Amino acid sequence: MADDNKGKSPPREKRRRQPRKATAVYLERAALHYLDRYASSAANLRRILMNRVMRSARAHGTDPQSGEQAIKAIIAKLTEKGLLDDRTYARAKGRSYLRKGLSIRGIRAQLTGKGIESEIIDQVIADLGDSPDDLDLESAFGYARKRRLGPFRPTDRRDEWRARDLAALGRRGFTYDTAKKVIDFDAGGHRDEQDF
Repeated sequence: MADDNKGKSPPREKRRRQPRKATAVYLERAALHYLDRYASSAANLRRILMNRVMRSARAHGTDPQSGEQAIKAIIAKLTEKGLLDDRTYARAKGRSYLRKGLSIRGIRAQLTGKGIESEIIDQVIADLGDSPDDLDLESAFGYARKRRLGPFRPTDRRDEWRARDLAALGRRGFTYDTAKKVIDFDAGGHRDEQDF
């Protein structure tokens, strides 16, 4: 039987790059490189650097505890120099999430996931403007407009899609009452009396 691979080079095995040793100098450079490309909270940067430390420990036998101590020093240094500021990061992320149509509950969950302290999150939400209910309503309308839900859908299809539109807003973290106000809003400029 003829060789099907005649004239072709053998397939290459994918080799994983060996991680670098997680020295204090390497970790600081990695932190600065990351912050040059992305905004981050202190907890998020700590998690990213700790992943590097753990990979280094598995590959080179380095000490994870000395890596953790180096990370603490790096985080403190970057915070002191103003390159890492959880309040500024949380404000920017909070506004961005609101523009993207995320509910206040969703914003809180996202910021908590990034390692932001609850007191900072409360302050960010208070700084966003109106009451949380008004912010939710505004954000829900923005999301509905962007996704063409409820009042932004062709009139003849609104009833057919109502349940799905309500569910879409629910998945974004909006309460049923907020979702109902948005979906049942009359785009002709009239609101159902029961909605407000």
